[in-house]
Amino acid sequence: MYSTNSSMQGKHILTWLDYSQSEVCQLLAQAQYIKENPYNQSLKGKNLAMIFEKSSTRTRVSFEVGMGHMGGHALYLNTKDIQVGRGETIADTARVLSGYVDAIMFRTTSNERLTELAEHATVPVINGLCDIYHPCQALADVFTILELKGQLCGIKLVYIGDGNNVAHSLMILAAMMGMEVVVSAPEGYEPDEEITAKSKALAEEYNGSVTIEPDPVQAVKDADVVYTDVWTSMGQEEEAEQRLKDFQGYQVNKELLSHAKPDASFLHCLPAHREEEVTAEIIDGPQSAVFQQAENRMHVQKAILQAIIGWR
Repeated sequence: MYSTNSSMQGKHILTWLDYSQSEVCQLLAQAQYIKENPYNQSLKGKNLAMIFEKSSTRTRVSFEVGMGHMGGHALYLNTKDIQVGRGETIADTARVLSGYVDAIMFRTTSNERLTELAEHATVPVINGLCDIYHPCQALADVFTILELKGQLCGIKLVYIGDGNNVAHSLMILAAMMGMEVVVSAPEGYEPDEEITAKSKALAEEYNGSVTIEPDPVQAVKDADVVYTDVWTSMGQEEEAEQRLKDFQGYQVNKELLSHAKPDASFLHCLPAHREEEVTAEIIDGPQSAVFQQAENRMHVQKAILQAIIGWR
């Protein structure tokens, strides 16, 4: 029998800073139940609008298929095809869609646009990615680590590379789960200072830790999980050449991973650029759990959808 997290009914999912450890734990438990029991009618008659300003594979397919598994319907809306791409305001779009659907997922270039949509929508808004946060990805990451290691508290998670939206949400959620989080980034690419401070405060509250360590070899020492992301994200293509230079030494390869625990797992949010941020030997090797991680996007997002718009 599926259940819903009543405390989250009708709420936006913009960043995990808005939620408690208890609520996240309920989502993780529900995601596990859903993974074992994927089909139900908990969202029968429910509709999700999915607005995409940025291209997607995992976000689009996982939300769309997940809604179908639960008896609901997902509507794909590319901003090139709807009026918001031709000058209609975000506020008007939010009000109009709220009259048609039960929730809106927005994958956007700007946290400001996401926040504006949420302010004017009368239905829950889910952050499918913005320039500051990627909460759905982080929930899948933590869920995957729980599956791999059997616990979260005390697990050492090391993120190597750009201190971007993925790193931000991962820091927040892992700190909230009592994990030992280390971020290793080149100078100038560290995570946002304010988000780092908030993550450290969460870690202190939940007996975890958050450390910024520029030396990747020191960072991965005794790591349980090593995580990386692309060095050049969508919208940063003009910086690609400079970033390739700046991130030299931050590649996750056999030598770097040798400093982690022998049973350390490798994670990547995908898509990956093999032989840049990670070698093919690692991402396609026995320590990699990237495809388990990708699949888990759907399970955690189904848990989120049940919690905010599901049967009650």
